[in-house]
Amino acid sequence: MNHYIKYCLIGAMALAAACSKNFADPSGPSFDQVYSSPAAIADAVVGLQATFVKDRTGLLYNSVTAGSILTGETFVTNTGNVDEAQLQTGGVAVLNTNSVINQLWGTSNRIIAESNRILAAAPKVITDEGFASGVIAYASLYKAWAIGVQAMFFEQVPDTTGFPGPGTAPVTFISGQAGYRKAVGVLDNAITRLSATPIGSTFTPYVPAGVNILNSLYALKARYALFAGDYDVAMAAADRASLTAQSTLNFNDQVNNPIYFLVAATNNIFQATDSTMGLPNGFKPDPADKRLAFYLLRNPSASLKWGIKGFWTSTTQPIPVYLPGEMTLIKAECYARKGDVVNGLLELNKIVTKQPSGDVYGVGAGLTAISSVASPAALLDSIYKHRRIELYLGGQELEDSRRFGRPASERKRTFFPYPLVERNDNPNTPADPAQ
Repeated sequence: MNHYIKYCLIGAMALAAACSKNFADPSGPSFDQVYSSPAAIADAVVGLQATFVKDRTGLLYNSVTAGSILTGETFVTNTGNVDEAQLQTGGVAVLNTNSVINQLWGTSNRIIAESNRILAAAPKVITDEGFASGVIAYASLYKAWAIGVQAMFFEQVPDTTGFPGPGTAPVTFISGQAGYRKAVGVLDNAITRLSATPIGSTFTPYVPAGVNILNSLYALKARYALFAGDYDVAMAAADRASLTAQSTLNFNDQVNNPIYFLVAATNNIFQATDSTMGLPNGFKPDPADKRLAFYLLRNPSASLKWGIKGFWTSTTQPIPVYLPGEMTLIKAECYARKGDVVNGLLELNKIVTKQPSGDVYGVGAGLTAISSVASPAALLDSIYKHRRIELYLGGQELEDSRRFGRPASERKRTFFPYPLVERNDNPNTPADPAQ
């Protein structure tokens, strides 16, 4: 049994828990025993990916579900899925006992806590510097990713600096913006480490096939620096993430592509709303846009007019860590927000005119270039439209809707309430946002 399969089976047991909770299993080995050797630490690192992607508890399923339903990209096909149906109703109907909310919160906390333990143990246990670089980079990638996912859906996030344990004080909270900056700091530390000491060949056998660690670190740095409003940082990082090398979350017979396995293959939870991709008048995709045929399936069943396709067509289909188009759109947005319409439009048109054959994943609009825009605001409108199409079902829709100042009527909620388990266990939990 390889490392990924082994730790996908035991590492994905993410429970919704308050961030002051101890995640240890009292019947199992102590953390000192778990992290007693380089191999054990490396296996724990691989378990982070398992926790991120596994089934209905993982951040992958729950971020795609929450982002797409809240912004109207998808609709719930079976209201017997009560928690997803709450998201579709939106507003005060979304309860703080909702399982999607609990998994986004609890699984993020688990990944962050496990990453912190790994990062604390690595310098004490691992003497091979190249091996240590791999552990630090990989743990940092998933720690930052978990912080970023949490900040996309909650107005404030835990200011976790170590890891919770028995007797520790409940953590305090920071704004989502500060959370994004914290994620960037985690990624920066990993990038600095790799610049000084590249990942060694002794660690490589532990890395699940698909993930290009360095490119992924730069891509997530660009994403979260953009969300934090640090545009120069975001642009510089986007320039370093490859547009031609793939970086993917891969799956196997034990750990399936969760969006295909749970959603696309069953039509039992949610499906594509229609060819508008949830966008309002003035932002709807051009019928000639080739990304429609990439992402959407026409008449997938007798009862559905539209279904999802894209990266969700088989149990083992890889899902990109980031799309090249995201990096280009980050640069376009940064230019626009800095008032540089000329360069912003230049970057946007790279996405508008890109053919599927010119993208490493086959995502391409193939449209005629936009000749001009009247203002930075008009350019930002076009960028928003193309982000929503290019990054369809990417989990970033809610953050985009807020950041671009779209009307609240275009989303079911702006932020989630905090899970009941957090409120009951942590007196520092902020008041729930109204919507």
